[in-house]
Amino acid sequence: MKLLTRTVPAVLAGTFALLATAGHSQTLSYPQTRKVDQVDIYHGQRIADPYRWLEDDNSADTKAWVQAQNAVTERFLAAMPQRAPVRKLYTELFNFEKFGVPFKEGGRYFWTRNDGLQQQDVVYTATSLTATPTVALDPNTLSKDGTVALTGTVPSPDGKLLAYGVAMGGSDWQRWQVRDLATGQDLPDRIEWVKFSRAAWTPDSKGFFYARYDAPKPGEALTGANFFQKLYYHRLGTPQSEDLLVMENKAEKQWGFGAQVADDGSAVLINVWRGSGRRNGLMLLPLQKGTYAGGTPVPLTMDFDAEYVPVTLADNTLYLRTNKDAPRGRLVAVDLARPAPAQWRTVVPEGADAMTAASGVAGRFLLQYLRHASTVVRVFDPAGKDLGEVALPGVGTARGFGGRWRDSETFFSYASLNSPGEIYRLEPASRQASLFKKPSTAFPSDEFVTERHFVTSRDGTRVPVFIAHRKGLKLDGSHPTLLYAYGGFNVPQTPSYGVTAATWMRMGGVYVLASLRGGGEYGAAWHEAGTKLKKQNVFDDFIAAAEWLIANKYTQPAKLAINGGSNGGLLVGAVVNQRPELFGAAVPAVGVMDMLRFHKFTIGWAWISDYGSADDAQQFGALRAYSPLHTLRAGASYPAILVTTADRDDRVVPAHSFKYTAALQAVDTGPAPKLIRIETQAGHGAGKPTSKIIEERSDMLAFIAHSLGMTLR
Repeated sequence: MKLLTRTVPAVLAGTFALLATAGHSQTLSYPQTRKVDQVDIYHGQRIADPYRWLEDDNSADTKAWVQAQNAVTERFLAAMPQRAPVRKLYTELFNFEKFGVPFKEGGRYFWTRNDGLQQQDVVYTATSLTATPTVALDPNTLSKDGTVALTGTVPSPDGKLLAYGVAMGGSDWQRWQVRDLATGQDLPDRIEWVKFSRAAWTPDSKGFFYARYDAPKPGEALTGANFFQKLYYHRLGTPQSEDLLVMENKAEKQWGFGAQVADDGSAVLINVWRGSGRRNGLMLLPLQKGTYAGGTPVPLTMDFDAEYVPVTLADNTLYLRTNKDAPRGRLVAVDLARPAPAQWRTVVPEGADAMTAASGVAGRFLLQYLRHASTVVRVFDPAGKDLGEVALPGVGTARGFGGRWRDSETFFSYASLNSPGEIYRLEPASRQASLFKKPSTAFPSDEFVTERHFVTSRDGTRVPVFIAHRKGLKLDGSHPTLLYAYGGFNVPQTPSYGVTAATWMRMGGVYVLASLRGGGEYGAAWHEAGTKLKKQNVFDDFIAAAEWLIANKYTQPAKLAINGGSNGGLLVGAVVNQRPELFGAAVPAVGVMDMLRFHKFTIGWAWISDYGSADDAQQFGALRAYSPLHTLRAGASYPAILVTTADRDDRVVPAHSFKYTAALQAVDTGPAPKLIRIETQAGHGAGKPTSKIIEERSDMLAFIAHSLGMTLR
């Protein structure tokens, strides 16, 4: 204790709370985080925010607090007997060859591969599927510790160049560069301050479109709000300062732009987004002989009343996937000679399943649906005739199916909770799929099974859950169980293989994935039923899943753990506060914990479409009622909690987790540990190097095992 007191005198009050952790021999000491007299007035209500100072990620006090908390957590984790065996098992199961879904450009194939424990996936290319591949780009050479990650790779149409984005230390900020594939050398072009954007080449391979923000103010790169995104065109060989401004809106600070060059190269399709909602505008910018020479984008729809996603452009007809007048989605055709929405024609109408993606390949439409949260893929001809389903191995998740209208093939991956991702080549004309790559892992898939069940939520809604476990499971309530969910932003949660779930099952646990409202499993109505004033539905769904597992004797509260990340971290924090007696352990990862101030940082304002805002009196009441930071209950007995975040997370800034942890440790919530694990040189999760993934997730599983009293062989 003296060491910590000397190290962080500005942070600590000089005393420590000594707690005997429930069921464990360790004693645990928390730093006593200082409080400040900060009170905000919301619609006449006084709300204290005593840990406001932790929002300043650059201050010496905050950095010292991080150091002190990590020291306490590391001491606790290091003493757990489960840590070493879980780390060993996780590493063993992570160490297998992984492939990305191939795509074709400029007469070449591109895909990613990781030989097992490489920090970052390597990009390979080949002139045919049988040719020996060569390395197009190895991001492992860009940093010694693997913390420089690729955010995107886009080959030029002639197949000679590769535009690629990189992010440093887990930040959302990207730098884009261009590599000559023949020489392996980078061109002088460097594009800075890109965020939430990819490159889109013009057909002449002489430049690309991208979107960026103005450079942030000093000290605000990881916390400052991001507004007024602009769309630019960069011509190779010129400095970024000379890039052509294609589009901006000085009157709409929340507008953002995404560019996609049409299959036939005749135009750029500009997606205009506003917040994280799926309702967008769509504009078309004609190209002159495959190049950009200026011009004004033409609006196709700017009502922001639904989702409009370009699929392909062929014979002057633009095909779109939309949920306009179809909550579960439909495919429409837009004759560009008569582009008014009233003239749009339905090609494939809304069906019983939710359409989640669409592509046009080999003169066919490949439409991806979710049927009770499992992938179904159907093929349609240009007139909308249903040609049948693509045969998939079972109940799971298929991704990919990209390509152009003139291509003859496409590729996709398929995985389930207990089966790693296999890569298939598909000929849409015949619907025949052939195996391209099959991983070999140390996980014995044939010893495990995945079941789909439905639980009934508080208001009677049926919610699908996927339960994976070793075959022959005896339902006696004795099994350590890990329940995971997300429940937001129209993002569906579907059964797919992950090393975390595989490791947990090998440890003897039951792994459960719940597909809650707020996600995109059943279309727009399902999503909206878990947003704003209806957000409590998401928590009710999660609680219903936990109660169902207990009632059906998969587990019991003392052996049930929950986990979720980002919006899922919010989910875990809210549900633990509402029903702490249901769980034995909880791990909220990079969570949105302060629901009154989330919109003040980086891209947080964009989440108002899902959450609402405390600036609105009615929405403030709903947010205050479930905000994890503001609903901690003194005197209640909480389960063991391990909060995880990262010091360079500029998506959900770490202040959320910092303030929540400080409040959690200051309130009497019982003897179980309340810890925070703060990763350094990492961000929200994307691009995290393999070593950090293994360390973080194996620590999480070891903490859960320790908290649930599991003895590992």
